[in-house]
Amino acid sequence: MERKKIATVWLGGCSGCHMSLLDIDERILDLVKMADIVKSPIVDGKDFPDVDIALVEGSVTSDEHWNEIKHIRKHSKILIALGDCAVMTNVTGMRNYFPLQDVMDTAYLNAISNDGEGKAPNHPALLKLNDKVVPLQEVVNVDVVLPGCPPDADTIFYVLMELLNDRQPNLSEVKKLKYG
Repeated sequence: MERKKIATVWLGGCSGCHMSLLDIDERILDLVKMADIVKSPIVDGKDFPDVDIALVEGSVTSDEHWNEIKHIRKHSKILIALGDCAVMTNVTGMRNYFPLQDVMDTAYLNAISNDGEGKAPNHPALLKLNDKVVPLQEVVNVDVVLPGCPPDADTIFYVLMELLNDRQPNLSEVKKLKYG
């Protein structure tokens, strides 16, 4: 039996969902018996490989993210929107209520830590933000929605184990397992 491949990706958002994934602790050994983690913020290669499962944290905040999520979708059998930022833009999307220039001015020009240059940084490594942050499902088809800010480790583990065993996860089962 061929081992399945898992990728985790971090777009616009905090790193809370990936931290929750790490909270699986020793149970990660159960996952790696069944699958290889071939891409993540820790296991990072240049290209996004073909994978069975992609967990994507964060929302689409730039053209770069737009192109990246399209590429990920094309190379993933199952795409999981991991956490509230991916599902509904959550914290990242709060800037949707203000003009982008006002957000940039507040972050770079009016911030206490401003170095006095009087301009926002212009560096090729910085993403050029789009006017609006959008959730993943507005750009690509999402197979599994895993809500939470962040989703807890038990839920992430349950969903991954179900998918690795070729079963469709039922999130109401997680509540039964946890709460009797």
